[in-house]
Amino acid sequence: MRTLTFFINLSLFLSILSVGAQNIGINKEQPKDTVIYKTGYGLRVGVDLSKAGLSFFDKSYTGFEIVGDYRVSSRWYIAAEIGHEEEITFEDFTTSTAKGNYIRIGANYNTYNNWLDMNNEIYVGGRYGVAIFDHTLNSYTPNVTTGDTSVPIYFPSTPITTPVTETGLNAQWLEFVFGIKAETFKNLFIGFSGSFKIATVIEDQTGFKTLYAPGFNEVLNSSTGFGFNYTLTYLIPFVNK
Repeated sequence: MRTLTFFINLSLFLSILSVGAQNIGINKEQPKDTVIYKTGYGLRVGVDLSKAGLSFFDKSYTGFEIVGDYRVSSRWYIAAEIGHEEEITFEDFTTSTAKGNYIRIGANYNTYNNWLDMNNEIYVGGRYGVAIFDHTLNSYTPNVTTGDTSVPIYFPSTPITTPVTETGLNAQWLEFVFGIKAETFKNLFIGFSGSFKIATVIEDQTGFKTLYAPGFNEVLNSSTGFGFNYTLTYLIPFVNK
């Protein structure tokens, strides 16, 4: 009888402890994750490595480009590129050179959702580009006609090699940009982008069509063009948010 009474009392005691422990677990506040990851807001500047590489391997091309952007919000960046190019274009009957300076300015929108403290980008953007350049017709072989319809047009075997230069030509265009930037080390980024360009103004040398405009690249018959760059940039953070 005493044994039965002992087990009954022990069961009631354990039940009371169990209910109390559950109540404590319910009422106790769970600690919240208070860690906030911040990223740098500031000026990011660097160079286009592709132009340096092309200048080294292609003797008909010389160029450099400085790139930069400034972060204005969690997604938006003001972006710009400024540079200088000189390109010799070889055609079947002409050789010409375009040389000048350019600037492109616009904005990028980062579509990538970073994890934790990552600071990478997959972005889309737009640019407005302006170039001031000189254009030289280095040599050309004119087509010759005698006026006699029975004699076909022909090209002389000896080209004309007296250069003809026109300065102060102007080019303007719009760009649609897609690119990526990856932070490889703290504040150091490697990036790649491609662009589709639509010319709004490209001035031609008198008597000769512009085949290449600095900053725009090769001018296609449709007044469109393509571009790409491979960049190395460094972020100078002004504030962390």
